[in-house]
Amino acid sequence: MPRAIAMRRLLVALLILVAAALPAAAQDAFLAALPGLAGGFAAQATAVERLGATGDPRALPVLRALAEGRLLKRPDGALLVRGEGDAVSDAATGAPAEATGAEPVRINNRVRAALRGALGRLQLVSPDPGERLAAAEAVFRSRSAENIALLEAALAREDQPQVRARMELALAASRLAAPDPVTRRAGVEALAATGSDDARAMLLEARAADPALAPEVDAAVAAIDRRLALRRAAETLFQGLSLGSVLLLAALGLAVTFGVMGVINMAHGEMVMLGAYTAWAVQEVCRTHAPWLLPAYLPLSIPAAFLVAAAVGAVLERGLIRHLYGRPLETLLMTFGVGMILQQAVRLLFGAQNREVSSPGWMQGTLTLPGGVMVTQNRLWIILFGLAVLGLTVAAIRFTRFGLEMRAVTQNRRIASTMGIRSGRVDALTFAFGSGIAGVAGVALSQIDNVSPNLGTGYIVDSFMVVVFGGVGSLAGTLVGAMTLGVVNKVLEPYAGAVLAKIAVLVAIMLFIQRRPRGLYALKGRAAEA
Repeated sequence: MPRAIAMRRLLVALLILVAAALPAAAQDAFLAALPGLAGGFAAQATAVERLGATGDPRALPVLRALAEGRLLKRPDGALLVRGEGDAVSDAATGAPAEATGAEPVRINNRVRAALRGALGRLQLVSPDPGERLAAAEAVFRSRSAENIALLEAALAREDQPQVRARMELALAASRLAAPDPVTRRAGVEALAATGSDDARAMLLEARAADPALAPEVDAAVAAIDRRLALRRAAETLFQGLSLGSVLLLAALGLAVTFGVMGVINMAHGEMVMLGAYTAWAVQEVCRTHAPWLLPAYLPLSIPAAFLVAAAVGAVLERGLIRHLYGRPLETLLMTFGVGMILQQAVRLLFGAQNREVSSPGWMQGTLTLPGGVMVTQNRLWIILFGLAVLGLTVAAIRFTRFGLEMRAVTQNRRIASTMGIRSGRVDALTFAFGSGIAGVAGVALSQIDNVSPNLGTGYIVDSFMVVVFGGVGSLAGTLVGAMTLGVVNKVLEPYAGAVLAKIAVLVAIMLFIQRRPRGLYALKGRAAEA
């Protein structure tokens, strides 16, 4: 009797243990499928597919180890993962384990094919955002309804915007492949919401495969076309503003030397070139003598380029230009010759080959704005930099004693001299100021163009166009003219090409100047009379 009672108690205890174990096994599909990897090839393929369907992050390193021949099986049936060196861990728990007598688990082509699909799905839960993005791309291409649950689970915990957007596209594509018409219509709506070219192409394929979806697909394609048109317009506008900011930087210094002083400086492009070479020289000095300063070489290059170009401009004005005031043709020819001399001097000092100026990390890469508009960070920074330089230039001219004296001399040199202003000194400082701005422009251009002796040659004509179109002597006109020419160029380029677009802009400016010789913003009062 006591023995029977003991047996009944033991049976009850076993039943309790089994009851406790069964829910755990049901809840942990990973542990339930794992032993199958130690069986035959058919059992391995089934276990691989089950592990891939779990979406459990613990399955990813195990299946990778199986694919790479690093999954081991001990005589007692335990599965181990061999890591770097001799480190071995238990496949189920990840804890260190003993590998005595363990042998690699062998697989065949059927198992390898199952591994490719399972690994592609499991990478959706990888800790590496790059792997998740690649997995979402692969799932998007496969377009299988079996991936819907896994994608929904991955989306619930995804926090990277780029990866999340691709997962949403993959989920919509997977729903489009579902047998349920309601799910397919949900996929059409989701694809329409993405507004991408890939979604448009997929919807057209779905329309051909399932004519019943034609009304929904046509409406979705029309919505995508509208979004793509707006996106292309926004990207064209950004490209135009980017080109306009480059023209603004190149023309600002000329707006001072030509617009304010009336000096036709054909060496203005070479001042831009000197600023770009200064940026390269500062980069090389930091790289060679102060590597810890290399990340900040670009901010250091800005004052250095201003001082170098301003010094060259001051020497040019004091040595040559001051003898040619009132003789514009001789000034043009003389500065043209000086520009050629500066180009050849740079070739002798630094060589004729292009010099590499690297962009800092914070200027690299691409930003995705709302609506899917893609903008490059270096161009965005140049737009902001151009506006900042314009603001500082206006502040220097409007709110400093130097700016007051400069405006006085340009409006009426004789009266300014009688008031005690040294006009010769003001002329030198004004020309140096305009040349220094050109040097700062060279720093910005070094981030988007080749640094070579011919760097400034391509911008001199455009700079004169901006100044003349905007209004000689008007900084506001320089801003409006640069942005207008940049946007018009980028709008025309897809239809006429880069060369014909520039020719069309030049012809339009010539016709405009015939009607308004003083440009958009004509100076008034004493400045205009001078």
